[in-house]
Amino acid sequence: MAALRRANRQHLALRLVASVLAVAGLWLTAYPPTHPVAGTRQAAVLLTDNYSADTLQELLRHLGPATRVWRYRPTTATDTPALSSLLALREQLPTLRQLHVLGQGLPVADLPELGSLGVVHHPAATKAGFRTAQWSRQVALGQTVEVEGFFEQAPTDQKQSTWVYLSAAGSHRDSVRLPATQGAFHLHYQPRAVGRNVYELLARRDGQELAREPVPVEVLPTRPLRVLMLASTPSFEFRFLKSHLASRQHVVALRTGLSRGLNQTEFLNQPTQDISRLTAPVLARYDVLLADAGSVGALTSAESQALQNAIRTTGLGFLLLADPSPLPRTSPARTDFAVVARPVSVAAPQPVQWPGSPGKLTTLVPAVLRPTPLLRPLITDAQQHSVVGAARLGAGTVVVSVLPATYSWALQNAAAAYEAYWSRLLTAAARPLAPTARWQVLDAWPKPNSPLTLRLAATFPATQPKVVEPAQSTVRVALQQDTRLPEWSTAYYWPTQVGWHRVEAAGQTPGWFYVYDHQSWQLPELRSRQQAAAMRVTTTKASLAGTSVSTREAWPSVWFFLLFLLAAGTLWLEEKL
Repeated sequence: MAALRRANRQHLALRLVASVLAVAGLWLTAYPPTHPVAGTRQAAVLLTDNYSADTLQELLRHLGPATRVWRYRPTTATDTPALSSLLALREQLPTLRQLHVLGQGLPVADLPELGSLGVVHHPAATKAGFRTAQWSRQVALGQTVEVEGFFEQAPTDQKQSTWVYLSAAGSHRDSVRLPATQGAFHLHYQPRAVGRNVYELLARRDGQELAREPVPVEVLPTRPLRVLMLASTPSFEFRFLKSHLASRQHVVALRTGLSRGLNQTEFLNQPTQDISRLTAPVLARYDVLLADAGSVGALTSAESQALQNAIRTTGLGFLLLADPSPLPRTSPARTDFAVVARPVSVAAPQPVQWPGSPGKLTTLVPAVLRPTPLLRPLITDAQQHSVVGAARLGAGTVVVSVLPATYSWALQNAAAAYEAYWSRLLTAAARPLAPTARWQVLDAWPKPNSPLTLRLAATFPATQPKVVEPAQSTVRVALQQDTRLPEWSTAYYWPTQVGWHRVEAAGQTPGWFYVYDHQSWQLPELRSRQQAAAMRVTTTKASLAGTSVSTREAWPSVWFFLLFLLAAGTLWLEEKL
């Protein structure tokens, strides 16, 4: 009104228009008008981690801007409505028939909550990373950790190669170059100490880190074996092996022939016993019998029969250091091993290898083992001929080696290779252990706030087990016994922390498992989520034809507020002029 009553009648029309616009702008800011927009009530959009904003815009242009959009379990503040449960989605939209999921996808455990609702997955663009990876979560000290998988990245014009590293204790332990910037890899490392470790898998190109993932491994103490060694004559091979096994706290008894009817015996980590003859009670005290061809050929018929029975019925392991000639007639499983001598001219050390062997190893190879149906190669030469093989015989295992001088590795500062070699042979031959309680995690990539399944292979415990978290807090879990396999029991657990967890029950051996953070191993998890979603029956786009509805949406209030500011500024400026 003041603008109308001013004595200066100049710019009166401008003042009137600005006054009306200011009032209208302020009113419309508080009560914005609406306009009709297209949408659908039978489809909705659910956003998960790493979704693409461009994909969301394109989808809303197809379905209509009024289509409902939620963010599934956001970890940070967001302006999109949050959804914590898929069951709530079905309650809010009972007519919903199709759900579009953008980004990382839904956890496999949450998919059953959707019932018969169709799911269409719109994954984010694939980034550089490890698509797959496998390794043993538990290894014994002296064995090798082998990590193999596939690294992938978008095609690039850069000519620099991609390197994949296995890092432990702050240093790169093994590496491989991928000539095509992506491909399969196979890395290995031999741990040096017992404990729980988190190694790392890295990928680099031109000094730039492309991916880094944790590799948790539990290194278990070496199983203490009871080894009986029979040597027909003194040899460096038996002498070094005896000392090596005793230093690793194995029980060792060595009988060495000095002359006809005269033997020398040595006992390490055990009291003196009578081992002059092989009888059932003597063989029952040991897990492995290691002998050379001369001592096996000198066995009496009674000793040979006792050895055969111990292998077949009690699982005694037998390891024979063979000569480059046919095996003795008294050798167990003789027909499964055919020794083929090499020419005398091949007297130089030859390369030998096995999966995860540390470095390039050479030794004398006077013979090879001819392939047979039951022969399982343990060590091979450069031509993939077996030089150490194993075969089952009843409850036990027979291992034959034609390598006579592996002690040279211990003299050539290759103690790790020497230990890995004999650990592989003795582990393959050793008497099987009695079944013990064993915990298994049935989920490949456990993550916080996602359920995982624990399985106990043992008798049902008297009390319910508990999980000890990294912060030393404990959570009780409820075991349910499998009606078809009573020795199996399962429990569900929701981890909340990242790191090593211990699960234990009264009277049972505890087990350990690792929980990864949300940013780790996203590509394998994305792959599993896509496969689980693909198995669901999804509705087609044609089935939603004609289901579009028109709803009203408010115009953005910011435009009306800007109109108010423009009109009010005009009135203020006009008064000053």
